[in-house]
Amino acid sequence: MRRMAFLLRRQSRNLLWSWPYNAPWQQSVSSWFPRRLPSMTVLARYASTKAEDIIPLKIQLRDYQEESIQSVIENLGKGHNRLGLSLATGSGKTVIFTQLIHRIPPRNGRADQTLIIAHRKELVEQAARHCRLAYPDKTVEIEMGATKASGAADITVASIRSLASKGRIEKFDPSYFKLVLVDEAHHIVAPQYRQALEYFGLTEPSNNAPALVGVSATFFRFDGLKLGSVIDHIVYHKDYIDMIGEKWLSDAIFTTVKTNVDLSRVAKDSSGDFATRALSEAVNTATVNDVTVRSWLTHASDRRSTLVFCVDIEHVRQLTEAFRDNGIDARYITANTPRQTRNEELEAFKKGEYPVLLNCGLFTEGTDIPNIDCVVLARPTRSKSLLIQMIGRGLRLHPQKENCHIIDMVSTLNTGIMSTPTLFGLDPDEALNTQSVKDIQKRKEHEDFDPDIPDAGYIRPLGDDDVDVTFTTYDSVFDLLNDERVDRHIRSISRYSWVRVNTDRYILAEKSGWMTIEKSDQDIDGPWVVELVQKYEAATGIVHTRPRVIARAPDFEQAVRSADTFASTNFKDFAINSSQSWRRAPASESQLKVLNGKKILDRLITSKDLTKGQAADMLTKLRFGTKNRFQSEQKKRKKEEKMRKEFEKQISQGDVRVGPLSQQDL
Repeated sequence: MRRMAFLLRRQSRNLLWSWPYNAPWQQSVSSWFPRRLPSMTVLARYASTKAEDIIPLKIQLRDYQEESIQSVIENLGKGHNRLGLSLATGSGKTVIFTQLIHRIPPRNGRADQTLIIAHRKELVEQAARHCRLAYPDKTVEIEMGATKASGAADITVASIRSLASKGRIEKFDPSYFKLVLVDEAHHIVAPQYRQALEYFGLTEPSNNAPALVGVSATFFRFDGLKLGSVIDHIVYHKDYIDMIGEKWLSDAIFTTVKTNVDLSRVAKDSSGDFATRALSEAVNTATVNDVTVRSWLTHASDRRSTLVFCVDIEHVRQLTEAFRDNGIDARYITANTPRQTRNEELEAFKKGEYPVLLNCGLFTEGTDIPNIDCVVLARPTRSKSLLIQMIGRGLRLHPQKENCHIIDMVSTLNTGIMSTPTLFGLDPDEALNTQSVKDIQKRKEHEDFDPDIPDAGYIRPLGDDDVDVTFTTYDSVFDLLNDERVDRHIRSISRYSWVRVNTDRYILAEKSGWMTIEKSDQDIDGPWVVELVQKYEAATGIVHTRPRVIARAPDFEQAVRSADTFASTNFKDFAINSSQSWRRAPASESQLKVLNGKKILDRLITSKDLTKGQAADMLTKLRFGTKNRFQSEQKKRKKEEKMRKEFEKQISQGDVRVGPLSQQDL
């Protein structure tokens, strides 16, 4: 009852502070006063709070946690109120945003409420638990499913689905909120989030709205939708590589296992990742499952707690059976697992009662299982964010583990997939064998490696300047035009048939026009610019429009996502999708006629040399200047060859010495 009395006194005090004294006395007291007063049911619920739930949680913040909080406070002081914190999985994001609450003063002197939004039940419950422990003198309520908040609590933790349900958000008065926190904020541009943010006046920067702070480990989206439409400033960033180096996360070692699974014909979903059903059909075979189990037995049978990521429920079941057939106590949890069974199996896994737990899509976000010391990636993906989330499950610190072993079942795909090598900037074909993060970084820095160009020669650094010189040689323009490796990177990101026509210029063409992704040093809004040129028939012939800017992006991947999102609704998928069957058919007579007319080879090109897709890409490259690039490179090569011969002649004469030219008679 003392708790109930405290809340009544507090609410009454808030009412006195916020009473509209300048308003006419004709205003109805009964229409205003009850709106802020929590119901007796709500107060009674908190009056019965258990003692262990209200013991203050004393937390010693890590250095980077304090730095991130200070970054938010400093930016709010500058007038920025839609902020993002980019922090690796395992960084303690929940701790950071709960500790942030009391650091932010009331808005307008009276708005002191906080709303925390998450998209999963586990995240909602975790945030509420942290808040109740951190702030025993504050009311903390949950808005989720059958549990309904009063709208008047100091801190409300809500699931976005419940918040978006008809009418449920209306109990919250935005004028009484100082802060809106969003967990896993890479979801923040989804429609339900935008509706909630619009209600709180946060779809545009405003001094009359609460502060918005979004926290995520993967502040980028796979579908190209712009987080910048909701978040204005990323004020702090610390990725998992930094945190491993600083010992805040567990070290990791990586092993890649190449299988003969061909993913080139696996369809893609609307986001550009592999379609689940098609991917499962390719991956979930007895042979591949056996390779996965044998790889684990070879490399990780001594690990205490292995988490395996599968494609779908059927893959989970089949791979679990493969583990069990080899005498391994493997169990699984899926979305269909009864809640009690799920909790029991998860607790048993946390206690180390069995060594292998399999799942599909359940444990990519918001799961705290620090004892995981091995992660098996049996689910190929084209999404960098998903790959990071899966790896991140094993990076939390735990006293009984030295490191986490990541076993990546890499499949065959000429156009590339996201894998542990690509995550570190290595060629997708690079094999890793129990290498640590430091080993991989060193390998990246020192290896003779260029994934985008063929037959690259490497010259060791000369002198003290540590300069790397790389030469590229194409024996013919045909070799240059048919070099599919230069397109591998963009096609590992996109499902469309983009071709690279220059170092920082990419084209996606079809009959109605074309799109360009190009790097621009002059554009202050983003170095990567996406433009559209349309063509149509007029009385005078074919007319092309002026280039129209579709999007600007701070990095290449976001530019590709934005371009793909536009192309998906404005271009014909049949014409631009790189997995269409027509691209694998032999080149047509009309294509060969044009190519042979360009005399790019010293013999006639036939349908045995090229597929329709390869020919189409060649024609696009020819149209947008790759042949000119080749001719320019030929001139450059001749000049370099002449200089090299002159240099060799000078050396043979003994007239050249290493040192400043001013000291030599030259």
